[in-house]
Amino acid sequence: MVRIEKSIEIKVSPEKVWEMLAFDKAAEWMEGWKSGEYTSEIRTPEDKYRVGASALITEHVKYDYEITESLKNEKIVWHSAGSRAKPKMTMSHILKPAETGTLVTTVFDYTSPFSVLGKIVDKAGGQRIAEKDTEKSLEKLKSILEK
Repeated sequence: MVRIEKSIEIKVSPEKVWEMLAFDKAAEWMEGWKSGEYTSEIRTPEDKYRVGASALITEHVKYDYEITESLKNEKIVWHSAGSRAKPKMTMSHILKPAETGTLVTTVFDYTSPFSVLGKIVDKAGGQRIAEKDTEKSLEKLKSILEK
């Protein structure tokens, strides 16, 4: 399993950051995400953040994600079970009040679905790409929120 953890301080309240953690909003700042369409029923804005909410996320391929943990303005965890050709992924976004706003930490855990050789190649290059994409995503989130 690969684990990537990156943090950034954003000069807005945790409530403002929280608003951007819905699947349909995340497509605005998550590197590589093209869209996030809910597959679960959404009746109220709060439903977008509840445990069990799910979405089909389009990147270069499509992933099914589900919220497995949600503490308003504090933490949300997205999980994709993966498949034979797609990695199993868990992405956590942790919000902590900071002196000048909010410390946002993203923890990205994934397991490569590939053979042993594929896993070695993933460790050599794929992990670096995932680290850079995580950093770019946080920078983009910061840029959007601090406008």
